[in-house]
Amino acid sequence: MIVLLIAMLLAIFLLPNAWAKWVLARHSRGRDDYPGTGAELAEHLLRRMGIEGVQVELTEQGDHYDPEARRVRLSRDHYEGRSLTAVTVAAHEVGHAIQHHQGYAPLIARARLVGVAQKAEKIGALLMMAAPFLFILTRLPGGLAIVVVAAVISFGTAALVHLVTLPVEFDASFQRALPLLKDYVPPYDMPGARHVLTACAFTYVAASLASILNLGRWLVILRR
Repeated sequence: MIVLLIAMLLAIFLLPNAWAKWVLARHSRGRDDYPGTGAELAEHLLRRMGIEGVQVELTEQGDHYDPEARRVRLSRDHYEGRSLTAVTVAAHEVGHAIQHHQGYAPLIARARLVGVAQKAEKIGALLMMAAPFLFILTRLPGGLAIVVVAAVISFGTAALVHLVTLPVEFDASFQRALPLLKDYVPPYDMPGARHVLTACAFTYVAASLASILNLGRWLVILRR
């Protein structure tokens, strides 16, 4: 029973990320019939949408849009690649730039929450580790519970950020990128483009589940 439960948990937390990676790899073959790279399409889409001041950059930190720096950042394979994955991921990240340009409230809320969550997660980890020692030092009734609650709230913000991120990602994929791609991707490639866009969003599903698992792991440790 325990083995089955562990297997189910691993499947729940690992399969979304594994599936997303498989989809991206499946459509990453170079295409001679595509007129430009992911970076070139991103720059073209920004011009087409009249978005000024946003630049497209090569990054080693994973594909993302930085609303503070106003940069669409693409990994090398997607920046230089001429594949369905490359152009679709580029369109997805431009989708975030469009959200920012149009003042999409969930994106702005996520951007503000990310900074808070990063600090809170660090504080939460420190409180989790320090809780037993603080309890020994203070010996106050309920002192440990107070520290644990504070740590859980701090640590739980990471999971909250990922949950807030999900609608932002799906909007960037299917409300922003997909309509644009229909003008650049052949009709027979559109089902693959939809799969890639779904995979882009599902990477955050995996991140959300990982955050929840991490929080649960700390709670189990503290109960011992």
